[in-house]
Amino acid sequence: MTTKIDLVADLGESFGAWTMGEDDALLDVVTSANIACGFHAGDPRTMDATVRGCVARGIGIGAHPSFPDLAGFGRRAMDLTADEVRTDVLYQLGALHAFATSRGTTLSHIAPHGRLGNLVATRPDYARAVVDAVEAFDPRLIVLAQDGELADQARDRGIRVAIVAIVDRAYRSDGTLVPRSEPGAVIHDRDTLVTRTVQMVAEGVVEAVDGTRIPIQADTVLLHGDNSDAVRNARAIREALIGAGVVLAPLTEVLAARAERESASCPG
Repeated sequence: MTTKIDLVADLGESFGAWTMGEDDALLDVVTSANIACGFHAGDPRTMDATVRGCVARGIGIGAHPSFPDLAGFGRRAMDLTADEVRTDVLYQLGALHAFATSRGTTLSHIAPHGRLGNLVATRPDYARAVVDAVEAFDPRLIVLAQDGELADQARDRGIRVAIVAIVDRAYRSDGTLVPRSEPGAVIHDRDTLVTRTVQMVAEGVVEAVDGTRIPIQADTVLLHGDNSDAVRNARAIREALIGAGVVLAPLTEVLAARAERESASCPG
C-alpha cells in the first residue's frame, strides 16, 4: 500500500514591520500550514495574507496557538492555569477562524506552538485544556501532536490525531525532543535532514541521540521555516520523499489511508 504523508510548516510568523521566514516559497512546498494566531507571532494583516496564500494553493489551514509570549516567541515556560490555557487557545482559534471564514474556507487542524506544544505532551492539565478548547470550538479539527498526553486525551474523546515527525530536532530514546538549550538539539545539515525524513516516513523509525532506533508514527512532517536554509531544506525533503515513492497529501487523506491500513491489518 502506498505511503502518504502531509508536509506542514509553521507560517505567518511575521509581526508588523518584522519579517520571519519565506512564507510564499514554503507555500509552494507544503500541503498544510500551521498559522500563528497573534500570541507568539503574527498579526491581523499577516494572518489574512497567509490564509489567502493557502486558499490560492489548496493548502490545509491550521491554528498554531501559543502562550502569550511575543517577546520570547512562545518558547518560554509560563505559569498559567489550565483555564488560562483553555481560553487562550479558544481565543486564538477564533481569531484565525475569522480570517478563514472571510476567505471562504475553514480550519482543518490545530498544532500548539513552542513551549506550550512541548508541555501538552507531558502535562495532563494542559493537554486537557487544549482538548477542551478544540471540543468546544469544533471537534472535527485534527490535533497535530507528538505521542503523549495531548494525543492520548484527544483520541479518548474521539478527536482525530495526526502524529508529527519533527525532522530537524534531535530525539531522546524515550521519544521526547532534546531541549533547545542542549547542544545538538537542532539539526542543520541538509543531507542528515533528508535521510532522517525518509527514514521516519518510509521505515517508521528515527535514530535517537544515543544511537538507538526508536519507532515513530509519522502522519505529517514538520518543516520549520524560521531559518535561512528553510526553503532549500524543504524542497530537498519534498523531492526525496517523492523519489522514495511517498505520496504527498493533505492530512485528511493521510489519516484516511492510515485507517484503511489499520482496518486491513485487523483479522476478521
